[in-house]
This record gives sequence, C-alpha cells and structure tokens, in this order.
Amino acid sequence: MLVIYMIKTNVQKLLNERGKTRYWLVKQMQTTYKTVNKLCDNTLTGIQLETIEKLCNLLDCTPGDLFTVEK
Repeated sequence: MLVIYMIKTNVQKLLNERGKTRYWLVKQMQTTYKTVNKLCDNTLTGIQLETIEKLCNLLDCTPGDLFTVEK
C-alpha cells in the first residue's frame, strides 16, 4: 500500500504564537507579501535552506518547528 505524506509549514501558527503578523514577516525577511502568503498558506512548491535559516532566526525556532508531516 502506497502512503502519501505531505510536508506542511507551521509558519502561520508560529506567527500567531509570537503575536506577529504576515506584514511583520514580509518586512523582516525583505521579501514580498506573495511569498509570505505562500509560506503561511502552504502553497509553496519549494523552499531554500537560506529561507529556512531566516525563518528559524526570526521566529526563534528550529527547522523541526517549521514543518509537520501529514499522511
């Protein structure tokens, strides 16, 4: 039986927990609102290691906190 796993980001959850907004993340990452929306809405198709590092530093978390795996 084939099991399909989906990797999802917890960026919106982490922002909520820290009392931060998407706008704050756009400014801190010096990126576009479109990019942050994709991160928060789980519609991105790829992510660079540099972006993961930035998110971890800004949100004070580990890469393991940024992602969840769902069946």
